[in-house]
Amino acid sequence: MTAYWLERAWTGDRVVDGLRVEVAGGTFTSVEEGPADDAERLAGLTIPGLANCHSHAFHRALRGRTQRERGTFWTWREQMYAVAERLTPDDYLALARAAYREMVAVGITSVGEFHYLHHGPGGTPYGDPNAMGHALVQAAAEAGLRLALLDTCYLAAGIGREPEGVQARFSDRTAEAWAERTAAGPARGAAIHSVRAVPRDQMKHVVDAAVGRPLHVHLSEQVAENQQCLDAYGVTPTALLAEAGALGMLTSAVHATHLTDDDVALLGGTGTVACFCPTTERDLGDGIGPSRRLLEAGSPLTLGSDSHAVVDLFEEMRAVELDERLATRQRGHWSAAELLRAATVDGHRSIGFTAGRIEAGAPADLVTLDTSSIRTAGTGADEGTAVFAAGGADVVRVLRDGVDVTVDPADVGAELDAVVRRLLA
Repeated sequence: MTAYWLERAWTGDRVVDGLRVEVAGGTFTSVEEGPADDAERLAGLTIPGLANCHSHAFHRALRGRTQRERGTFWTWREQMYAVAERLTPDDYLALARAAYREMVAVGITSVGEFHYLHHGPGGTPYGDPNAMGHALVQAAAEAGLRLALLDTCYLAAGIGREPEGVQARFSDRTAEAWAERTAAGPARGAAIHSVRAVPRDQMKHVVDAAVGRPLHVHLSEQVAENQQCLDAYGVTPTALLAEAGALGMLTSAVHATHLTDDDVALLGGTGTVACFCPTTERDLGDGIGPSRRLLEAGSPLTLGSDSHAVVDLFEEMRAVELDERLATRQRGHWSAAELLRAATVDGHRSIGFTAGRIEAGAPADLVTLDTSSIRTAGTGADEGTAVFAAGGADVVRVLRDGVDVTVDPADVGAELDAVVRRLLA
């Protein structure tokens, strides 16, 4: 048993001064207010571990490169494909381990990896058909990060189009073949890449394979995607997913940016989670999704760093509120506590984990913030500090399942620099 005394803590629903927690077997066995006694002191504000619910690990190699010129989501995608063409399982292990260590450095203890880079050049399967997935699992283990591998079905270049170029590495050709491969692999959940990449007659196979597990899908990130779906099928992407039985409480709709009122009602009425990735959505010029309307309709909010233009869940949290202010020209749509729940308990739940609260029986994930930095000093050391003042640089301690996984940011930076330089040389 290990004991910690938290100088100040946000437990999941309130701020407490002087909280003693005991940890054994990776879980909190006791959580009580009281003196430190012989417990290790954690000074500052401690919150539950954060959940990054949408990640493409290999996109980390694009940071600082794709932002240099004008363009669109579609021109950015070509640059992303160029990186995907280069990766081997060994390359992917090295890049993902560095990217995941960056996540740990900023307080992320769980990640949902939306994994679609499955095969070798030309689409030829590796000897181990799940070699790339196993590389991601190893990378997360070495980084100290809890991983939900979401094996993604990706079958088409667009509606009615066969895979093109590097997309052959993403495709299993049919949903049945995808399901057979993923059933033998390390995935904890599944994903439909998008209505562009999985034909209407294949979606139900993915839904059936995902029963009882998290199912994620890119939804209405681009206006062009909506129009293509309407032209081909006569319905919106949300309605198409509903037709396939893909919506529900275990499903996360990633982005959910360009929605009709009926779409919002469908997502909310089924309890489908809305996973917003504000730093990526603004980087790609996607637009601002209706986060508050979705919550009020019944869709819980979660957050992801997606393309890793920024890896900082504190920035993602406040960006949801700040983007709503820009869209509506009004303040005060989301409370700090609501946004923290999105980044903790609701986020973990959406990728199949029970972490996200500091309470007896929960996984012992703790993230301690420095409340005396130039960003956080004088801000109250409460949930408002975490959401509207702090950043990843304020994280000073990270525990996952009771294990200290704190990393030196300078060491992670050196690793990232070496890995990306080698990959792009």
